[in-house]
Amino acid sequence: MLAKALIAIAVLLVLFSAVVATRPSQFTVLRGTSIAAPPQVVYAQVADFHKWPAWSPWAKLDPEMKMTFAGTDGSPGATYEWTGNSKVGEGRMTVVNVRAPTLFALKLEFLKPFEATNDCTFTFVPTVGGGTQATWAMSGHNGFLQKAFAMFMNMDKMVGGDFERGLASLKQVSEGEAKKAAH
Repeated sequence: MLAKALIAIAVLLVLFSAVVATRPSQFTVLRGTSIAAPPQVVYAQVADFHKWPAWSPWAKLDPEMKMTFAGTDGSPGATYEWTGNSKVGEGRMTVVNVRAPTLFALKLEFLKPFEATNDCTFTFVPTVGGGTQATWAMSGHNGFLQKAFAMFMNMDKMVGGDFERGLASLKQVSEGEAKKAAH
């Protein structure tokens, strides 16, 4: 009886491993919104890490979060490091590519509660009437453990809502800045 149970468990583990191995190796989370402000105004809110607390969805989850900035704002190599509560964890963003006011790209490193490195991009496309179509994307690689985790909780569902809240706040801040500049 014990031998049959052990064989059954082994077969289930092999089947589970086979299913996990077929899961995608890459993931992408993508959200966008229209903002009634020119691209340079929206870009300025993202390219300056000091302005992130005004719109970042994670800054609101931990008002006591410790932030450290290094490098020249909006330039490749600039960094933003944070340490916060269990909801925001610990990590670092490093600017890797900029094309003001249309592209801002980051290397995003999570250190706690889990380690991961992802690529993030913000793109800003001018729209008719002087507005901006803003898109926030994050992509990364899934190793075996991430693939197994993704069977029960996918990254889009985990982070997509945060991106939506962040873009809504970015919209509000950017439109406010555009109104100030117009007066």
